[in-house]
Amino acid sequence: MSLTKCLLFALLAIVASASVSAERVRYDNYRMYKVNSENAKQLEVLKDLEGSSDSIMFLDGVHLLGADIQIVVAPHKVPDFLEILGKSEIKYELQSRDVQKSLDEIDEKVAIKGRATTAYNWAQYYELDDTYAWLQTLAQKNPGVVTLIEGGKTYQGRSILGVKITKGGETINGKAKPGIFLEAGIHAREWIAPAAATYIINQLLTSEVESIKELAENYTWYVLPHANPDGYVYTHTTDRLWRKTRTPYGSCFGADPNRNWGFHWNEVGASSSACSDTYAGPSAFSEIETLSLSKFIEGLKGKVQLYLSLHAYSQYLLYPYGHTADLPDNVADFKKVFDASIAAVNKRYGTKYTGGNIYDAIYPAAGASVDWAYGTQDVRMAFCYELRPSSSSYFTGFKLPAEQIVPASEELLDSIVAMATEVKSLGYFD
Repeated sequence: MSLTKCLLFALLAIVASASVSAERVRYDNYRMYKVNSENAKQLEVLKDLEGSSDSIMFLDGVHLLGADIQIVVAPHKVPDFLEILGKSEIKYELQSRDVQKSLDEIDEKVAIKGRATTAYNWAQYYELDDTYAWLQTLAQKNPGVVTLIEGGKTYQGRSILGVKITKGGETINGKAKPGIFLEAGIHAREWIAPAAATYIINQLLTSEVESIKELAENYTWYVLPHANPDGYVYTHTTDRLWRKTRTPYGSCFGADPNRNWGFHWNEVGASSSACSDTYAGPSAFSEIETLSLSKFIEGLKGKVQLYLSLHAYSQYLLYPYGHTADLPDNVADFKKVFDASIAAVNKRYGTKYTGGNIYDAIYPAAGASVDWAYGTQDVRMAFCYELRPSSSSYFTGFKLPAEQIVPASEELLDSIVAMATEVKSLGYFD
């Protein structure tokens, strides 16, 4: 049986098993606070608080002194939470008295199931099975150009499905084309990331813009829009703000799949509490998602020269390392590529990206996919995009309005075109 048929049968089985959905999580009367630590003692208090209860949700990691941290608190926990802050003299600001109301004010326009094969577009967000059906349709309609690939499996038995694009064949002048690997959606609630990944797939196959045609024809592309399928499904059926995998750990669920890769795992910027959104897992590659995806990427060793990971939000472009302030040995080249890429992202709509090495630009964070690709797979160019919006607004962060999918994706593709050009000029594709 072909890979396509096997995946289709598996997909149908998953859809059938999901016919009875869990009760949707709501955040009625939950409050959201922004806090800031001014000294090491206050930072430790916040670290102890993170993951201490599933009624207190940290939307940002507790890593750096002076960094703003957004926290969602259940109504019954508010008095205890404020008492802890008061005793430690931690300053806070109330940002929302009703998180659910704030979330409801943003229209994400989620498509109706079953429309993907005929009406897939970028004016709305799609559920997992719709995107997978669309990917299968692309492979059927573009034989020899689009190949369905399975990058791995999930705890709940889903496929991490993607496409390999080889427009014009896999070689140029008798040499294998350089490879570009792109994964998105490793954090489930960041819906714009997989939407942007599918936009890029479509543009690589259909665009008549010369620079995009060259991008499609000169490289072999591996694109996986959903690196965390179980989590993404859960954001549609149950909890829109879910981030992690769905592996059970006692009374809590999931590990952060972007803290679970086996490169300086859990050294810094991750939690050992299973209830935390940055839980690193009980061991490196404890999650079947990261383990199986890493095996797939290992099978491509030597074929991939540029690794891209799409996230949201904050409008950052980031490169290794996350576990240390030490810089990569080719940091001068990273800076050249960075400068060209953020200049390009700005041209179409004036969108401003910042960034740099992960540790200094945002916060220490060990166990990320880009660090693993760079540190263990000899991929000398590895970047993470944090897409729209800027960090100034949470509620339009994870819930970016659907009307922004196209502009966010257009400027991203502008940036990737410039990135590939610079990476090529530096000799990394030779």
